[in-house]
Amino acid sequence: MTKYVALLRGINVGGHARIAMKDLRELFGALGFGDVQTYLQSGNVVFADPSGAAPGELRERIEKRLADGLGVPARVLLRTGESLGRTLAAHPYPDRADDPARLHVTFLAGTPSAERVAALRTPAGETAEFALVGDEIHLHVPDGYGRTRLNNTFIERRLGITATTRNWKTVNALHAMAS
Repeated sequence: MTKYVALLRGINVGGHARIAMKDLRELFGALGFGDVQTYLQSGNVVFADPSGAAPGELRERIEKRLADGLGVPARVLLRTGESLGRTLAAHPYPDRADDPARLHVTFLAGTPSAERVAALRTPAGETAEFALVGDEIHLHVPDGYGRTRLNNTFIERRLGITATTRNWKTVNALHAMAS
C-alpha cells in the first residue's frame, strides 16, 4: 500500500480558504484512505491508499471532494514517501543545512517546458538562489522566504505551472511521516 503526501495549495494562508485539519482528515477518510494524518495547519496530509489507483486519479478525487464537500477549490500535488526521500537526497545546498529556516522546496505539478525553465531567473537584487531538480525547485533564501520575490507566485507565473512551497523542516517531517 502506497503512502502519499498531499500538498494542498493555498489553504489556510492569510485567512484564505480555511479548512480545519479535523475536517481535512475526515474528508480523506471518507475517500477510503487509511492512516490519515495532517501536519501543521497549511494543508499537508499523509495517507495510505489501499486502492492502488494512479496518482492522477487520486488527485482528481481529492480536488473534487475538497470543492464539493468543503467548498474549497484547492489544487493538490501528490508525492510519495519515497519521492520525498529523493527530494531530501537531491538537496543542492548541504553546506547551508545548518540554517533550515532559509531552505525551501517548491513542488511543481509537472515538469515545466525547457523554454519556461530558461526564462526562470532570480529577480535582480535578490540574494536567493534556486536549483531545479526534476519537478521541484530547491530554494536558499538568506533574507527569509517572506522577503524574497523568488516565491511561489513568481515561480508559478514564470513556469506556467501550479506550485506549492514548503520549508525544509516541513519536508523532512512529511518524509518521516510517509516513510
